[in-house]
Amino acid sequence: MSPRQRALVEFVLDNLVWFILAIVLVIFSATIPNFFQTGIFVNIIEQSTFVGVMAIGLAIVVIAGHMDLSVESVAGLTAMITGILFCARGIGMGITLTPEWLVLPVSLIIALLAGSVIGGINGWLVVRLRMNAFIVTLASYIYVRGMVDAISGGRSAQDLAPALRFIGIQTLAGIPLIAWIAVLCFAIFTFIMARTPFGRHVTMIGGNPVAAFRAGIKVDRLVLIAFILAGAIAGLAGWLLAIRTSGATANLGIGMLFRAFAAVVIGGVSLKGGIGQLPGVYAGVLLLSSIQTAMNVMALPVHYTQMILGGMVLAAVLLDTVKLQIRQKLA
Repeated sequence: MSPRQRALVEFVLDNLVWFILAIVLVIFSATIPNFFQTGIFVNIIEQSTFVGVMAIGLAIVVIAGHMDLSVESVAGLTAMITGILFCARGIGMGITLTPEWLVLPVSLIIALLAGSVIGGINGWLVVRLRMNAFIVTLASYIYVRGMVDAISGGRSAQDLAPALRFIGIQTLAGIPLIAWIAVLCFAIFTFIMARTPFGRHVTMIGGNPVAAFRAGIKVDRLVLIAFILAGAIAGLAGWLLAIRTSGATANLGIGMLFRAFAAVVIGGVSLKGGIGQLPGVYAGVLLLSSIQTAMNVMALPVHYTQMILGGMVLAAVLLDTVKLQIRQKLA
């Protein structure tokens, strides 16, 4: 195989999910009445916001060779904290700041710190005590969701502060501002993972932690940072979710973990670690959102969507194996 052919194959493998997304959108537009319209595509992008942001942190941990099942519950916790502190009705305390715009950075910092603490606990248990990341984060998924129920008493907070609610209703170029925030997050972390020593080292750790350690890379420190980042990014997702819903409920965010995990796998991140790019993850999120939107337009029952998503995850895992085999032959 010539170098040009090899480069073409590598390009297709790296961007396969984008080609699939384009094909799916063309098929949906041609076969589903009223699908091809600006409002539908804007809705697809908006609905990708929360799962997309959550998937960024999950993808970083998976690329590092580990797993984080707690991101959904962390998002639910930070959404509830934001709601309790800054909502005016329900269990909201209605805290106000002067000037009013201070509520924006203050609430964001609180959400990021809360998520970072949970992520730091997960990372410490994995790195220092050498506990299995799957078990650690599964436990976090359970106890953090329990914390949400405990601090809320099963009740909800409504009527978020106007300075925060503004972000949830504002649009830019016809696209909701919160969707632009998600795109910005993907752009920032794509640069970090592809162009900085941190990103390259995390990828090396996921591929071969022993070789990375022997090369002088501080494996434990970077794995801990990856878990802290995953928690903080999940905190951001919860903050955005509270803004979008103008409050929080005890069950807010339930079910997002599966979609985030599906987006990561479909987006080309290998569960074996060391392989994956965040633009592919965003394409995976958009693909899932497109399918969900198509199901809604056709008024199909919810269980059909679950069946399709489950089949896509299985297909993505099988495709990941095939892609690894192809890359080994190209090497």
